[in-house]
Amino acid sequence: MEPNRDIQVTLVDLLDRILDKGVMLNADVIILVSGVPLIGINLRAAIASVDTMLKYGIWEDWDEAQRAIATEERRGRGVEKTSKLEDDVQKEIMVQQ
Repeated sequence: MEPNRDIQVTLVDLLDRILDKGVMLNADVIILVSGVPLIGINLRAAIASVDTMLKYGIWEDWDEAQRAIATEERRGRGVEKTSKLEDDVQKEIMVQQ
């Protein structure tokens, strides 16, 4: 008897595994002309969920920077709304006098 394994993996299973565990791709490319290196390229790609990337410390700096930008934008919008509201109230007071 020969061992017979019938394993079927769907695309959803594969995607779930990649997002859960993550995949790192690294590539170094050097373009030479007549033995002289002209261009060197170092490529890195990480494919994973945000939680997985944060867990392994891949995305911490980027995530913190994005959160800081979003917080500053929200604060800025809040200040703009408050100053516009104050201006509107001042105009209303002037009209009533």
